[in-house]
Amino acid sequence: MSNYNVAYLDNNATTKVAPEVVDTIRQYLADEYWNPSSMYEPALALARKLDEARRDVADALGAAYPDEIIFTSCATESNNAALFGGLRAALKADPKRRHIVTSKVEHPAIIEVCRRLEKDGYDVSWIGVGKDGQINLREFVQAIRPGETAIVSIMHANNETGVIFPIEKLSRIVKQTDRKIIFHVDATQTTTKLPINLSLDSKGNDATPGAFAYVDMLSFSGHKIHAPKGVGVLYVKRGTPFESFMVGGHQERGRRAGTENVPYIMGLARALTLEKDGLERRAAKMAAQRDRLQKALEERLSWIVVNGKGAPRTPNTLNVAVYGAEGEAILALMSDKGVCVSSGSACTSGSLEPSHVLTAMGVPAGALQGNFRFSLSRYTTDEEIDRAIEAFVESVNTIRATSSKWDSKKSEPIA
Repeated sequence: MSNYNVAYLDNNATTKVAPEVVDTIRQYLADEYWNPSSMYEPALALARKLDEARRDVADALGAAYPDEIIFTSCATESNNAALFGGLRAALKADPKRRHIVTSKVEHPAIIEVCRRLEKDGYDVSWIGVGKDGQINLREFVQAIRPGETAIVSIMHANNETGVIFPIEKLSRIVKQTDRKIIFHVDATQTTTKLPINLSLDSKGNDATPGAFAYVDMLSFSGHKIHAPKGVGVLYVKRGTPFESFMVGGHQERGRRAGTENVPYIMGLARALTLEKDGLERRAAKMAAQRDRLQKALEERLSWIVVNGKGAPRTPNTLNVAVYGAEGEAILALMSDKGVCVSSGSACTSGSLEPSHVLTAMGVPAGALQGNFRFSLSRYTTDEEIDRAIEAFVESVNTIRATSSKWDSKKSEPIA
């Protein structure tokens, strides 16, 4: 299938690498290939450029110090490092801290870590969500245990539905309850899409309405922001208990062993600088396209539900559940028409189990096998939206016409 004929609406899975980023990567693959840990001048010059990239990433996040940025291979590694590394350090300081708080709708990179920790004897509180996908605030507050909770890990926005969690409020509640609790945020789906500011103003207050002043750790991945796969970031605020997750070298100030992936790190920093200005404009464009797509599908298809519709969502994400149709069959027809969307998370699309996110939201069984995620980017065109609308409507109607779960005469699902 030619790239020039594809309508790509699966940007929560991965994004197109920006042309400017490709040029940057090529420079460091072909010409500046030195190991930044070596002591001759070309390598030392490269190490200085690596420091500049670290400053660029820190500035983009509003981090106070460049050394709060650790470069990793992806958000999954960053999440693993945050939980394992933070928990190990917190436990050394206070052996009673064996409790973790997270939500039922986190990415598998958090859920699977917490399940493993449960098997190792740690206690995990799994916070539920409402029908709109928003976190249960009362349940969250009640779960925090002063003197026992080590880490709270909550995503900024859900990768399947786009529902945004109130990180400012949640992190403030945690710190007001027990300042020693580590607050970690998986910001994989919001970096460059929503404001993120980790800094404080001169009086120690939140610097902007979108500030994450009480966040201790934050993760994201390069391939969600028009940088390549194979590079990510873990922010660790100065003073936060943390032990190295990967050992065997002195890199990243002893916090992440392994020779730095300089070309991709430089590409990630370049991607962030490209997104530095115009966030509101880009978000407004994507939101308008997303809303047009949503409106068309709701008008042209019956028995369709927008998951997370009642909650604030990221501007680029639309998740719909369709009754009376199998998701895989519709995805196959969409692919034949050159339209790329997904069913749930790309990290779990190979699983036959229904989405843990939609299950937690209480989506009825009749719609769990027919859920679809459309996710846009800065490069999404209006023509791609038009193609997606037509392809989806045609595909749903085609599958429903022969489905044992759909009554074509009554135009409703079979109970």
